[in-house]
Amino acid sequence: MLDAWKEFLRGKRSKQDVQEFQVDLMHNVFALHEELKDKTYKHGGYKYFRIADPKPRDIHKAGVRDRLLHHALYRRLYPFFDRTFIYGSYSCRLGKGTHKAMNQFRAFAYQVSKNHTRTCWVLKCDIKKFFASIDHEVLFAVLEKHIPDQNILWLLREVVGSFKTWSSDDQVLAKGLPLGNLTSQLLVNIYMNEFDQYIKHKLKIKYYIRYADDFVFLSDKRPELEKRLRYIVVFLRGELKLQLHPNKVSIQTFASGVDFLGWVHFANHRVLRTTSKRRMFRKLRERAGQEAEEATKESYLGLLKHGSAYKLRQKI
Repeated sequence: MLDAWKEFLRGKRSKQDVQEFQVDLMHNVFALHEELKDKTYKHGGYKYFRIADPKPRDIHKAGVRDRLLHHALYRRLYPFFDRTFIYGSYSCRLGKGTHKAMNQFRAFAYQVSKNHTRTCWVLKCDIKKFFASIDHEVLFAVLEKHIPDQNILWLLREVVGSFKTWSSDDQVLAKGLPLGNLTSQLLVNIYMNEFDQYIKHKLKIKYYIRYADDFVFLSDKRPELEKRLRYIVVFLRGELKLQLHPNKVSIQTFASGVDFLGWVHFANHRVLRTTSKRRMFRKLRERAGQEAEEATKESYLGLLKHGSAYKLRQKI
Protein backbone atom coordinates (compact mmCIF):
# COMPACT_ATOMS: atom_id res chain seq x y z
CA MET A 1 0.00 0.00 0.00
CA LEU A 2 2.77 2.45 0.91
CA ASP A 3 4.72 1.66 -2.27
CA ALA A 4 1.51 2.22 -4.23
CA TRP A 5 1.04 5.55 -2.43
CA LYS A 6 4.51 6.73 -3.55
CA GLU A 7 3.55 6.03 -7.17
CA PHE A 8 0.09 7.52 -6.82
CA LEU A 9 1.48 10.74 -5.32
CA ARG A 10 3.53 11.68 -8.41
CA GLY A 11 2.16 14.87 -9.94
CA LYS A 12 -0.73 15.04 -7.44
CA ARG A 13 0.85 16.56 -4.32
CA SER A 14 -0.88 19.92 -4.83
CA LYS A 15 -4.39 18.42 -5.12
CA GLN A 16 -6.61 19.22 -2.14
CA ASP A 17 -8.16 15.76 -1.79
CA VAL A 18 -4.70 14.15 -1.89
CA GLN A 19 -3.37 16.55 0.77
CA GLU A 20 -6.36 15.80 3.01
CA PHE A 21 -5.73 12.05 2.72
CA GLN A 22 -2.02 12.53 3.43
CA VAL A 23 -2.60 14.51 6.65
CA ASP A 24 -3.59 11.23 8.33
CA LEU A 25 -1.89 8.89 5.87
CA MET A 26 -0.96 6.00 8.15
CA HIS A 27 -4.39 5.83 9.75
CA ASN A 28 -6.06 5.88 6.32
CA VAL A 29 -3.76 3.21 4.89
CA PHE A 30 -4.13 0.89 7.90
CA ALA A 31 -7.92 1.36 7.88
CA LEU A 32 -8.03 0.42 4.20
CA HIS A 33 -5.78 -2.57 4.85
CA GLU A 34 -8.08 -3.82 7.64
CA GLU A 35 -11.14 -3.51 5.39
CA LEU A 36 -9.43 -5.53 2.69
CA LYS A 37 -8.29 -8.17 5.17
CA ASP A 38 -11.80 -8.48 6.64
CA LYS A 39 -13.48 -8.22 3.21
CA THR A 40 -15.58 -5.31 4.41
CA TYR A 41 -14.14 -2.93 1.81
CA LYS A 42 -16.70 -1.09 -0.32
CA HIS A 43 -15.66 1.04 -3.26
CA GLY A 44 -16.89 4.64 -3.06
CA GLY A 45 -18.69 6.68 -5.69
CA TYR A 46 -17.32 8.69 -8.61
CA LYS A 47 -17.03 12.35 -9.46
CA TYR A 48 -18.24 12.86 -13.02
CA PHE A 49 -16.97 15.43 -15.49
CA ARG A 50 -16.68 15.72 -19.25
CA ILE A 51 -13.73 16.62 -21.45
CA ALA A 52 -13.69 17.41 -25.15
CA ASP A 53 -10.06 16.73 -26.03
CA PRO A 54 -9.72 15.45 -28.69
CA LYS A 55 -13.35 14.27 -28.66
CA PRO A 56 -16.10 14.36 -26.00
CA ARG A 57 -15.39 11.83 -23.25
CA ASP A 58 -17.15 11.06 -19.98
CA ILE A 59 -14.65 10.80 -17.12
CA HIS A 60 -15.49 9.23 -13.77
CA LYS A 61 -12.95 9.95 -11.03
CA ALA A 62 -12.86 7.84 -7.86
CA GLY A 63 -11.85 9.14 -4.42
CA VAL A 64 -8.22 9.12 -3.23
CA ARG A 65 -8.71 6.03 -1.06
CA ASP A 66 -10.09 4.01 -3.97
CA ARG A 67 -7.50 5.29 -6.42
CA LEU A 68 -4.76 4.21 -4.01
CA LEU A 69 -6.28 0.74 -4.07
CA HIS A 70 -6.35 0.81 -7.88
CA HIS A 71 -2.60 1.50 -7.88
CA ALA A 72 -1.94 -1.34 -5.44
CA LEU A 73 -4.00 -3.75 -7.57
CA TYR A 74 -2.33 -2.58 -10.77
CA ARG A 75 1.16 -3.07 -9.29
CA ARG A 76 0.31 -6.69 -8.48
CA LEU A 77 -1.55 -7.64 -11.65
CA TYR A 78 0.30 -5.77 -14.43
CA PRO A 79 3.61 -7.75 -14.32
CA PHE A 80 1.75 -11.05 -14.62
CA PHE A 81 -0.68 -10.05 -17.37
CA ASP A 82 1.88 -8.10 -19.39
CA ARG A 83 3.69 -11.39 -20.06
CA THR A 84 0.51 -12.80 -21.62
CA PHE A 85 0.05 -9.91 -24.09
CA ILE A 86 1.21 -10.14 -27.70
CA TYR A 87 4.06 -7.97 -28.97
CA GLY A 88 1.70 -6.00 -31.24
CA SER A 89 -0.35 -4.60 -28.31
CA TYR A 90 0.98 -1.10 -27.53
CA SER A 91 -1.53 0.69 -25.29
CA CYS A 92 -0.74 1.40 -21.61
CA ARG A 93 2.30 -0.88 -21.48
CA LEU A 94 5.80 -0.15 -20.18
CA GLY A 95 8.27 0.27 -23.04
CA LYS A 96 5.49 0.63 -25.61
CA GLY A 97 3.30 3.67 -26.45
CA THR A 98 2.07 5.56 -29.51
CA HIS A 99 5.46 6.38 -31.02
CA LYS A 100 6.63 2.76 -30.94
CA ALA A 101 3.30 1.66 -32.42
CA MET A 102 3.70 4.18 -35.27
CA ASN A 103 7.27 3.06 -35.95
CA GLN A 104 6.15 -0.56 -36.06
CA PHE A 105 3.35 0.43 -38.43
CA ARG A 106 5.89 2.00 -40.79
CA ALA A 107 8.19 -1.03 -40.53
CA PHE A 108 5.32 -3.38 -41.39
CA ALA A 109 4.42 -1.20 -44.39
CA TYR A 110 8.00 -1.52 -45.70
CA GLN A 111 7.88 -5.29 -45.30
CA VAL A 112 4.47 -5.79 -46.91
CA SER A 113 5.22 -3.43 -49.82
CA LYS A 114 8.74 -4.87 -50.35
CA ASN A 115 10.28 -1.42 -49.74
CA HIS A 116 7.37 0.32 -51.51
CA THR A 117 7.66 -1.64 -54.75
CA ARG A 118 4.20 -3.23 -54.26
CA THR A 119 0.83 -1.92 -53.12
CA CYS A 120 0.31 -2.21 -49.38
CA TRP A 121 -3.32 -2.29 -48.25
CA VAL A 122 -4.33 -1.28 -44.73
CA LEU A 123 -7.50 -2.32 -42.91
CA LYS A 124 -8.14 0.15 -40.09
CA CYS A 125 -10.77 -0.49 -37.40
CA ASP A 126 -12.13 1.22 -34.30
CA ILE A 127 -14.47 -0.21 -31.66
CA LYS A 128 -17.70 1.65 -31.00
CA LYS A 129 -18.02 3.06 -27.43
CA PHE A 130 -15.13 0.89 -26.28
CA PHE A 131 -14.97 1.44 -22.49
CA ALA A 132 -18.76 1.71 -22.20
CA SER A 133 -19.21 -1.64 -24.00
CA ILE A 134 -16.99 -3.88 -21.86
CA ASP A 135 -19.27 -6.69 -20.68
CA HIS A 136 -18.67 -7.58 -17.00
CA GLU A 137 -19.72 -11.22 -17.39
CA VAL A 138 -17.33 -11.75 -20.29
CA LEU A 139 -14.56 -9.85 -18.45
CA PHE A 140 -14.78 -12.09 -15.38
CA ALA A 141 -14.91 -15.24 -17.48
CA VAL A 142 -11.56 -14.11 -18.91
CA LEU A 143 -10.13 -13.11 -15.51
CA GLU A 144 -11.12 -16.44 -13.93
CA LYS A 145 -9.06 -18.29 -16.55
CA HIS A 146 -5.93 -16.51 -15.31
CA ILE A 147 -6.54 -15.73 -11.61
CA PRO A 148 -7.08 -18.68 -9.23
CA ASP A 149 -7.03 -16.47 -6.09
CA GLN A 150 -10.63 -15.84 -5.01
CA ASN A 151 -9.62 -12.86 -2.85
CA ILE A 152 -8.28 -11.02 -5.90
CA LEU A 153 -11.39 -11.88 -7.91
CA TRP A 154 -13.60 -10.63 -5.05
CA LEU A 155 -11.72 -7.33 -4.99
CA LEU A 156 -11.88 -6.93 -8.77
CA ARG A 157 -15.62 -7.55 -8.68
CA GLU A 158 -15.96 -4.82 -6.06
CA VAL A 159 -13.95 -2.36 -8.18
CA VAL A 160 -15.65 -3.20 -11.49
CA GLY A 161 -19.12 -3.39 -9.93
CA SER A 162 -18.70 0.06 -8.37
CA PHE A 163 -19.31 1.63 -11.78
CA LYS A 164 -22.94 1.65 -12.87
CA THR A 165 -24.38 2.29 -16.32
CA TRP A 166 -28.04 2.47 -17.19
CA SER A 167 -30.14 1.41 -20.15
CA SER A 168 -32.68 3.68 -21.84
CA ASP A 169 -35.39 2.34 -19.47
CA ASP A 170 -33.27 3.07 -16.34
CA GLN A 171 -32.16 -0.53 -15.77
CA VAL A 172 -28.63 -1.04 -14.37
CA LEU A 173 -26.41 -2.76 -16.93
CA ALA A 174 -23.45 -5.06 -16.16
CA LYS A 175 -21.42 -3.13 -18.71
CA GLY A 176 -18.77 -0.50 -18.95
CA LEU A 177 -15.55 0.57 -17.23
CA PRO A 178 -14.79 4.12 -16.04
CA LEU A 179 -12.20 5.96 -18.12
CA GLY A 180 -10.67 7.53 -14.99
CA ASN A 181 -9.58 4.28 -13.27
CA LEU A 182 -6.01 3.00 -13.60
CA THR A 183 -7.37 -0.54 -13.31
CA SER A 184 -9.61 0.08 -16.34
CA GLN A 185 -6.56 0.51 -18.58
CA LEU A 186 -5.26 -2.90 -17.57
CA LEU A 187 -8.66 -4.61 -17.66
CA VAL A 188 -9.43 -3.49 -21.22
CA ASN A 189 -6.04 -4.83 -22.33
CA ILE A 190 -6.84 -8.16 -20.65
CA TYR A 191 -10.25 -8.13 -22.36
CA MET A 192 -8.82 -7.32 -25.81
CA ASN A 193 -6.01 -9.83 -25.36
CA GLU A 194 -8.64 -12.47 -26.19
CA PHE A 195 -9.03 -10.78 -29.56
CA ASP A 196 -5.24 -10.43 -30.00
CA GLN A 197 -4.72 -14.13 -29.35
CA TYR A 198 -7.46 -15.00 -31.84
CA ILE A 199 -5.83 -12.80 -34.49
CA LYS A 200 -2.33 -14.22 -33.98
CA HIS A 201 -3.03 -17.89 -33.25
CA LYS A 202 -6.34 -18.68 -34.98
CA LEU A 203 -6.26 -16.38 -38.00
CA LYS A 204 -2.42 -16.36 -37.93
CA ILE A 205 -2.19 -12.74 -39.07
CA LYS A 206 1.37 -11.44 -38.98
CA TYR A 207 0.97 -7.74 -39.73
CA TYR A 208 -1.31 -6.51 -36.95
CA ILE A 209 -1.00 -3.64 -34.45
CA ARG A 210 -3.45 -2.60 -31.74
CA TYR A 211 -3.48 0.50 -29.57
CA ALA A 212 -6.49 0.34 -27.20
CA ASP A 213 -9.54 0.18 -29.51
CA ASP A 214 -7.68 1.29 -32.66
CA PHE A 215 -6.11 -1.49 -34.71
CA VAL A 216 -4.69 -2.04 -38.18
CA PHE A 217 -3.95 -4.98 -40.46
CA LEU A 218 -1.60 -4.80 -43.44
CA SER A 219 -1.55 -6.97 -46.55
CA ASP A 220 -0.55 -6.83 -50.22
CA LYS A 221 -3.98 -8.29 -51.12
CA ARG A 222 -7.18 -6.31 -50.56
CA PRO A 223 -9.51 -9.38 -50.83
CA GLU A 224 -7.57 -10.97 -47.96
CA LEU A 225 -8.35 -7.99 -45.72
CA GLU A 226 -12.02 -8.04 -46.74
CA LYS A 227 -12.18 -11.72 -45.75
CA ARG A 228 -10.47 -11.02 -42.41
CA LEU A 229 -12.91 -8.23 -41.66
CA ARG A 230 -15.83 -10.68 -41.71
CA TYR A 231 -14.08 -12.94 -39.18
CA ILE A 232 -13.23 -9.92 -36.99
CA VAL A 233 -16.83 -8.70 -36.86
CA VAL A 234 -18.13 -12.15 -35.94
CA PHE A 235 -15.54 -12.73 -33.20
CA LEU A 236 -15.93 -9.31 -31.58
CA ARG A 237 -19.72 -9.53 -31.54
CA GLY A 238 -19.96 -13.20 -30.53
CA GLU A 239 -17.12 -13.56 -28.01
CA LEU A 240 -16.60 -10.06 -26.59
CA LYS A 241 -19.98 -8.38 -27.28
CA LEU A 242 -18.27 -5.49 -29.06
CA GLN A 243 -19.07 -3.75 -32.33
CA LEU A 244 -16.87 -1.96 -34.84
CA HIS A 245 -17.63 1.72 -35.38
CA PRO A 246 -19.37 1.77 -38.81
CA ASN A 247 -17.81 5.11 -39.77
CA LYS A 248 -14.30 4.19 -38.71
CA VAL A 249 -13.63 1.03 -40.69
CA SER A 250 -11.65 1.51 -43.89
CA ILE A 251 -9.45 -0.34 -46.37
CA GLN A 252 -7.03 1.88 -48.28
CA THR A 253 -3.53 1.90 -49.69
CA PHE A 254 -0.68 2.96 -47.43
CA ALA A 255 0.58 5.32 -50.17
CA SER A 256 -2.70 7.29 -50.12
CA GLY A 257 -2.16 8.25 -46.46
CA VAL A 258 -3.49 6.30 -43.47
CA ASP A 259 -4.76 8.17 -40.41
CA PHE A 260 -3.53 6.23 -37.36
CA LEU A 261 -2.83 7.45 -33.80
CA GLY A 262 -3.10 11.15 -34.58
CA TRP A 263 -0.81 11.15 -37.63
CA VAL A 264 -1.42 10.59 -41.34
CA HIS A 265 1.16 8.06 -42.55
CA PHE A 266 2.64 8.01 -46.05
CA ALA A 267 5.41 5.92 -47.64
CA ASN A 268 8.31 8.15 -46.61
CA HIS A 269 6.89 10.54 -44.04
CA ARG A 270 4.02 11.25 -41.65
CA VAL A 271 2.15 14.49 -41.01
CA LEU A 272 0.07 15.58 -38.05
CA ARG A 273 -3.68 15.12 -38.44
CA THR A 274 -5.49 18.39 -39.27
CA THR A 275 -7.73 18.21 -36.21
CA SER A 276 -4.66 17.66 -34.02
CA LYS A 277 -3.04 20.80 -35.47
CA ARG A 278 -6.12 22.89 -34.73
CA ARG A 279 -6.34 21.53 -31.18
CA MET A 280 -2.64 22.20 -30.61
CA PHE A 281 -2.83 25.88 -31.62
CA ARG A 282 -6.09 26.37 -29.73
CA LYS A 283 -4.41 25.14 -26.54
CA LEU A 284 -1.39 27.37 -27.13
CA ARG A 285 -3.67 30.39 -27.55
CA GLU A 286 -5.60 29.50 -24.38
CA ARG A 287 -2.42 29.19 -22.33
CA ALA A 288 -0.64 32.26 -23.71
CA GLY A 289 0.82 34.24 -20.82
CA GLN A 290 0.10 31.49 -18.30
CA GLU A 291 2.60 29.51 -16.22
CA ALA A 292 1.86 26.37 -18.21
CA GLU A 293 2.58 27.98 -21.60
CA GLU A 294 6.28 27.04 -21.81
CA ALA A 295 5.66 23.45 -20.71
CA THR A 296 2.87 23.14 -23.31
CA LYS A 297 5.18 24.46 -26.04
CA GLU A 298 7.94 22.02 -25.10
CA SER A 299 5.45 19.16 -25.04
CA TYR A 300 4.24 19.92 -28.57
CA LEU A 301 7.76 20.48 -29.89
CA GLY A 302 8.66 17.04 -28.54
CA LEU A 303 5.60 15.51 -30.18
CA LEU A 304 6.38 17.08 -33.56
CA LYS A 305 9.87 15.56 -33.64
CA HIS A 306 8.21 12.26 -34.53
CA GLY A 307 7.01 13.40 -37.96
CA SER A 308 7.48 15.80 -40.86
CA ALA A 309 6.55 19.00 -39.07
CA TYR A 310 9.37 21.52 -39.58
CA LYS A 311 7.01 24.40 -40.45
CA LEU A 312 4.74 23.64 -37.50
CA ARG A 313 7.70 23.64 -35.12
CA GLN A 314 8.87 26.97 -36.49
CA LYS A 315 5.37 28.41 -36.07
CA ILE A 316 5.30 27.31 -32.41
